[in-house]
Amino acid sequence: MSDMLVRLYDLPDSQPIMAEMEKQGITIRRAIAPEKHIVLDWIREFFSEAWASEADVAMCHHPSTCIIAVDEAEKKIVGFACYEATYKAFFGPTGVDPAYRGRGIGKALLFKAMEGLRELGYAYGAIGGAGPTEFYAKSVGAIPIPGSTYSVYKGMLKRPAPRAGDQ
Repeated sequence: MSDMLVRLYDLPDSQPIMAEMEKQGITIRRAIAPEKHIVLDWIREFFSEAWASEADVAMCHHPSTCIIAVDEAEKKIVGFACYEATYKAFFGPTGVDPAYRGRGIGKALLFKAMEGLRELGYAYGAIGGAGPTEFYAKSVGAIPIPGSTYSVYKGMLKRPAPRAGDQ
């Protein structure tokens, strides 16, 4: 997976996707400090401890750089996106509850995060180790960064697998 670059000064209009979220009863907003434990537990449950660690860092920024999608009828988190978590001007991690995928929530989270990077004064944003590259290209005009196949996450420590006899 390569990193991708986004021209923040040339982002498409986010109003249509945000209006669609409103119609669906989905609120896209910054997570706040008293929600930190809820957000991190949700990320651990649906994704990974590593992503929860990155979101933990994003939650500690003021204002928070962790964006959440909330189903207002159900009063629950259904997606998240972070920026400025691992590196300056970097987007990610991000994820949507599998039951809510295909409804535009990931795109809305992406736009809100990219706008957040632009508000911080960046002209360009990076998507590290981009998974769905076609989605990022179509949504925000992201382009692959040549030579970034191993991304900035190369060599990242991983939790060792439990050994036989460990409890």
